Amino acid sequence: MAESRLIGSYPVIGIRPTIDGRRGALDVRGSLEEQTMNMAHSAAKLFRDNLKYSNGEAVKVVIADSTIGRVGESAACADKFRKEGVDITLTVTPCWCYGSETMDMDPNTIKAVWGFNGTERPGAVYLASVLATHAQKGLPAFGIYGHDVQNADETEIPSDVKEKLLRFGRAAVAAASMRGKSYLQIGSICMGIGGSIIDSDFIESYLGMRVESVDEVEIIRRMTEGIYDKEEFEKALKWAKETCKIGFDKNPEELQASPEKKEEQFAFVVKMAVIIKELMNGNRKLPEKFSEEAIGHNAIAAGFQGQRQWTDFYPNADFAEAVLNTSFDWNGAREPYILATENDILNGLGMLFMKLLTNRAQIFADVRTYWSPEAVKNATGYELEGIAKEAGGFIHLINSGAACLDACAEAKDENGNGVMKEWWNVTEEDQKAIMAATTWNPADNGYFRGGGYSSRFATRAEMPVTMIRLNLVKGLGPMLQIAEGWTLHLPEEVSDKLWKRTDYTWPCTWFAPRCNGKDGAFKTAYDVMNNWGANHGAISYGHIGADLITMCSMLRIPVAMHNVPEEKIFRPSAWNAFGMDKEGQDYRACAAYGPLYK
Repeated sequence: MAESRLIGSYPVIGIRPTIDGRRGALDVRGSLEEQTMNMAHSAAKLFRDNLKYSNGEAVKVVIADSTIGRVGESAACADKFRKEGVDITLTVTPCWCYGSETMDMDPNTIKAVWGFNGTERPGAVYLASVLATHAQKGLPAFGIYGHDVQNADETEIPSDVKEKLLRFGRAAVAAASMRGKSYLQIGSICMGIGGSIIDSDFIESYLGMRVESVDEVEIIRRMTEGIYDKEEFEKALKWAKETCKIGFDKNPEELQASPEKKEEQFAFVVKMAVIIKELMNGNRKLPEKFSEEAIGHNAIAAGFQGQRQWTDFYPNADFAEAVLNTSFDWNGAREPYILATENDILNGLGMLFMKLLTNRAQIFADVRTYWSPEAVKNATGYELEGIAKEAGGFIHLINSGAACLDACAEAKDENGNGVMKEWWNVTEEDQKAIMAATTWNPADNGYFRGGGYSSRFATRAEMPVTMIRLNLVKGLGPMLQIAEGWTLHLPEEVSDKLWKRTDYTWPCTWFAPRCNGKDGAFKTAYDVMNNWGANHGAISYGHIGADLITMCSMLRIPVAMHNVPEEKIFRPSAWNAFGMDKEGQDYRACAAYGPLYK
């Protein structure tokens, strides 16, 4: 649907139809050719119809030129897949096959095997055998086996198999899409925040990405020397002036900038957005004398340090962060960028994981305050009900204007519910509604001495969301936390009273995690916040925790503290050899296999 902003092709899924290689008088192989290839084509269609790359195009799927019965055909398939750029393989079969001869032996592909549940031939026997061989050789693969026995001539994929195939496909495409791309840090460590201390080895070894760094002064150099697309800037500024509503100035009158200064700062922050886009992905329209700058850093994600070296003197980056993270700008609907506030690399990478899984804009926020039912009643007189009551309170998600604007939930589905859409489904009507619900308030001069503008809105809808945090722990390495829940639409007077207790000029989202009311980190919303691993969270539309768990197992990142139903957890079959409890399995398996790109 849209040209890729990045250098490097998208990952391709390769389907490997394996078969019993025996010929002889009864021609066992010949009797299975049609059924085996039908499985391959059915899986390919499922992927093509349901999975998209981040630019909106359908995922590319290729199928081996023949069924694979012996090692020569495995080699031919591998050769084709190398030429086609296959990063992900799905082996399918309805029957017994020779496991070590027919399996995918490429150590760099992400693998799954679907064994048909039928009684005519032992597809399940092959599945168990080849998964054991994968485990024995240190090549983890996901096993897919339907719950109910099917007839040999059935071509419809059962719903439980579809769910696993699509979960595997989504997660694998997301994981492989990061390979060879960059994280660009603009600046460095922000206010001593651990998440903004970049760990190149983690990014290279676990994600297959590289780290690029530029100083924040590069933005001033490009502004001063005119190294940016002037036509693009004029278009962006015109759009911003026409669509961005300027909000109230909370600063004392004596500290408020003059109207002329505010206008100058507004143009400055718009220009920052244009330049950061070009830093991330380049711009071929730049004049020839700027051919070096035109290349960009091939950044699939970035972060801006801001505080305090920048914001004590220059206008803040809230406009650039908010607009780039959003699913549209002055050019209309387009793939959201990932630009982390305060250069919190770990939160930015969490946002990237979820954007690649959902193709939706992401929210960056402080996990700022837990509100108990008693505290809410004392502050407002309001008694919690519904989801907030069930969770024993809620959490205030708020940061300085950098959350994607989609989070206001003014985009509506066919039933009029507030949602955050895949970017290609965001209409002009949605864009107008989102901009109408957002104001741009002069920055809090206590935090941002250099001025600037912060986006301001409230999330006024009950939406399913997933909040995550990627952490690095010395002696352990990376780990991920997941909290599925819902945004809340509190009564306006209640929301305002609570919102005014903190910064009333920043975007405001109330979040109630799904809690069990019994024990552990998900007893109540308080326990979720009390066990959260950092000051920030990345938040995505939808309950996508199961997809994240699958993706993290591919990347060898263990998951702890999650509220995903156990029956939805889908990891490589080798994980079952690492103990009986799911969380312990994950930690031990990830430690044993180590980083994917080590």
